Amino acid sequence: MWNELVVPVFTNILLFIYNLIGGNLGVAILLFTLLVRVLTHPLMVSQIKGAQTMQKLQTDPRFKEIQEKYKDDREKLAAEQTRLMQEMGVNPLSSCLPTLIQLPIMIAFYQGMTAALASTPLQLFDLTRHLYPWLLQIESLIPLNSRFLWIADLGQPERLHLSFLPFPIPVLTILVVVTTYLQSKLMTPPTSSSNPRDPSAMTANMMNLYMPLLMGWFAYSLSAGLAVYFVFTNLIGIAQYALLGRLNWSNLMPKKKEAGNSPSVEATQKKAEMTSSKPDKKPGKPSKSGRSGK
Repeated sequence: MWNELVVPVFTNILLFIYNLIGGNLGVAILLFTLLVRVLTHPLMVSQIKGAQTMQKLQTDPRFKEIQEKYKDDREKLAAEQTRLMQEMGVNPLSSCLPTLIQLPIMIAFYQGMTAALASTPLQLFDLTRHLYPWLLQIESLIPLNSRFLWIADLGQPERLHLSFLPFPIPVLTILVVVTTYLQSKLMTPPTSSSNPRDPSAMTANMMNLYMPLLMGWFAYSLSAGLAVYFVFTNLIGIAQYALLGRLNWSNLMPKKKEAGNSPSVEATQKKAEMTSSKPDKKPGKPSKSGRSGK
């Protein structure tokens, strides 16, 4: 059902854009990515609102009171947290729904693009069966122009060969890793807790580290067209958050430790307090200098 209904939709849309702009698959991928981002923009707005409500929940005194009161009873803690979330109208899925929707879109796009880049007779025959005849004519499309910028074939993994280097450079893979990292850091809302061992902060840091590496592996091993999609969708995502005023630039800045939190400073302060509160002389006992003066 997936290959018969979902993937052909992506293939036909991609080829329709390709035919409309005069036969440039790279530009067609960029326009297709922009179209997907525009259609999923309401979901992104919903994600931002969901993140705001979750942050509001975590800073609510009732939420902190529940955590402290039922810290030894996990079932009661979960029940009370669920009750408070329902009372405040917080949906825990609203902040991750766009990410979940992007995954099947990415898979369908990759399969649709692979189908469009048919090279063998069997693949061409399969492509003709899935094209909409009222929308596209295959004889006017095949063979596809799969060149884009320095990339000779968007259907193959991208490598840049330079004459003065003995090895190829996966430029798109590097761009995917960098843009994914920037997007994840800039789009992560500030946490209310400054504790580095806070579970939500630890989860966010792990995702910010592992997700760019995972997307980079996909870009390195799969077709260059998918890597182009990754880079462009990351840039559009950053631009969308910037237009909505939700970019968190502080995540890219090194965090300075406050002097008051330093153990050495605290120890020095305590030592100074103890020294100042300790009397130098016992009351009522005259000093030697006093006796000598008599």
